[in-house]
Amino acid sequence: MRLLTFASLQVKNLEASKDFYEKKLGFEIGETNPQACVFKYNQGEASFAIRTPLEPLEGKELGTGVALWFAVDKHVDALKEEFTVNGITTAGPIIETPFGRAFHVKDLDGYKLTFLNAK
Repeated sequence: MRLLTFASLQVKNLEASKDFYEKKLGFEIGETNPQACVFKYNQGEASFAIRTPLEPLEGKELGTGVALWFAVDKHVDALKEEFTVNGITTAGPIIETPFGRAFHVKDLDGYKLTFLNAK
């Protein structure tokens, strides 16, 4: 394996999740259909999808153990402040990682999204 080309997250409420990613986090909607929404960030460099469940999700915790990392150009301090103004609660402070400075947010289904100023 040499390259992960795409990721898809199953969500409980497609419309609510679509609104969260677009209006709160600033992801641009690419393609949509009744079962999925593809997002692109930074002119398509970071693309992924949210989709309706492929199997029953009742009683299951989504997002546990799953994290997507996004390298960003905007300084993480400014981006975290922007997210806070948009009503997003971040999951902890800005941290130093082996990869650079980062902070985390959780989406509506508990998926962890990490925004990173890469070294």
